[in-house]
Amino acid sequence: MKRPQQRIIAFGWGGWRPGAGRPRSTRRNKIVLHRRRPDVSARNPVHVTLKLRAELHSLRTQERVQVIRAAFITACKGDGFRIIDWSIQSSHIHLVVEADGNAQLSRGMKGFCVRVARGLNRLAGRNGPVFAERYHVHVLSTPSETRAARCYVIQNRRRHLAQIGRRLRRGWVDPHSSWAFFDGWHDLPPRLENMAAAERKGPLLAARPQSWLLRVGWRRSGLVSVNEIPAACRS
Repeated sequence: MKRPQQRIIAFGWGGWRPGAGRPRSTRRNKIVLHRRRPDVSARNPVHVTLKLRAELHSLRTQERVQVIRAAFITACKGDGFRIIDWSIQSSHIHLVVEADGNAQLSRGMKGFCVRVARGLNRLAGRNGPVFAERYHVHVLSTPSETRAARCYVIQNRRRHLAQIGRRLRRGWVDPHSSWAFFDGWHDLPPRLENMAAAERKGPLLAARPQSWLLRVGWRRSGLVSVNEIPAACRS
């Protein structure tokens, strides 16, 4: 009768050993994988999404919004990195940014995230990470894609509320967005025009675009209605 084969366990150099190899990931369903980021250039704006850690609950409180707005003011003073559009949602932040290259994007986003994290941790009396994972990047390459991203970011709150069946009054704009600095409305009521003009007299919260796609190109696909509900956007 053949004797059953036994696995030889070697504890010297090489060979099989229990628990060897790369540890199994505990985040198999994570959204942002650690893949190489797409190349970024000054010609193409970028849609960036930052997701909040669940234990921090909501970003849409007055104190937390003020922390994030202060980070936007600082970001507008940078070189080679510009935040053009933004909106603060309960669990995430959407940005449309311009960066002169991958290094400038990385440096600008790192600075922005650090300032936000320090401010939010100070408010909460805690330490540790604020964002759930790496920020997600999608490079915009066509006028229609850029128009969709700008509308998606500025009108993101309207989209989220529509998804749960909440109807907003006509002419409503999200106060926790850069709507007042957005230059692409085609039907902003006079009341909101006056509010936007007053907002723009204060600190600069959104930079002026320099790329052709954000200055001129996206307009070929039509300006944005203040009542528009954006379609799903690749983000």
